[in-house]
Amino acid sequence: MSLIVRRESFRLAQAFTISRGSRTEAHVLSVSITRDGVTGRGECVPYARYNESMDSVAEQIAGLPQDIDRKALQYALPAGAARNAVDCALWDWEAKKARRRVWDLAGVPAPVAEITAYTLSLASPEEMEAQARENAFRPLLKIKLGTPEDMPRLEAVRRGAPEARIIVDANEGWSAEVYGELAPHLVRLGVEMVEQPLPASEDDALIGMDRPVPLCADESCHDRASLDKLKGKYDIINIKLDKTGGLTEALALRKAAEDMGFGIMVGCMIGSSLAMAPATVVAKGAQVVDLDAPLLLAEDRDNPLHYDADGVHPPVAALWG
Repeated sequence: MSLIVRRESFRLAQAFTISRGSRTEAHVLSVSITRDGVTGRGECVPYARYNESMDSVAEQIAGLPQDIDRKALQYALPAGAARNAVDCALWDWEAKKARRRVWDLAGVPAPVAEITAYTLSLASPEEMEAQARENAFRPLLKIKLGTPEDMPRLEAVRRGAPEARIIVDANEGWSAEVYGELAPHLVRLGVEMVEQPLPASEDDALIGMDRPVPLCADESCHDRASLDKLKGKYDIINIKLDKTGGLTEALALRKAAEDMGFGIMVGCMIGSSLAMAPATVVAKGAQVVDLDAPLLLAEDRDNPLHYDADGVHPPVAALWG
């Protein structure tokens, strides 16, 4: 019986930039759980925005009992990257042990290929127009904004990809006043959704504001405990397993959110196909799927997720689940 955590890095195909900074590699932690001769795997991406680091998350995982199960795990660790990697590894172990797919064990419909957003890195308007033109064949583009030059960038992307659907992620970079000023232009340019326009600590300002473009809670939504505070502010929630702390809570969060009338987006951090695979179980039929991280990598896992014109496909059992 063993629980092992490893630090791994994957090169990006090109530098990836958002309003908080740039990176050229995806740094992840992977977990392997071996019991009864069967090994399950999971992956997480520690995120500084949530006061996580590679060291702190590795320490959380290392402190767990070797024989932890999924039920005990929900109480042993808070929602976050550490619990995610272990939870997903336990799901993978259970599926392999039972020789069944994870979705059958979870009692949810089998995932199918879903169209995924493709994220354009933050750059000058000219560079973003070139990125958009290069990727104009993709049905859904995601634009990282949250800077003083947002409108020139958005106009440039629309010129480069006049037929593509567009969603926008402000990464907490706007104020209520800026959002109010930009909203009519977002409508004019056919933007379908805006992620996290305001800082999570300031999003009460959204109460009572017009939402001509649906707003999605990202940094404001982690797990089911977040939902009550989102009423009247957002139309959609972004479920990321590194925020929920794994597939177990992600499935429960989706059901609770839908019961409350929220739309569903399923997103990701920048990790490998091993990190995306469990999210495909949550993504079936979601209004927005944003599981494009492997498309941004120069290298990936063996048996990676398959992407084609139909979108991102469910994982093969050799990868996960």
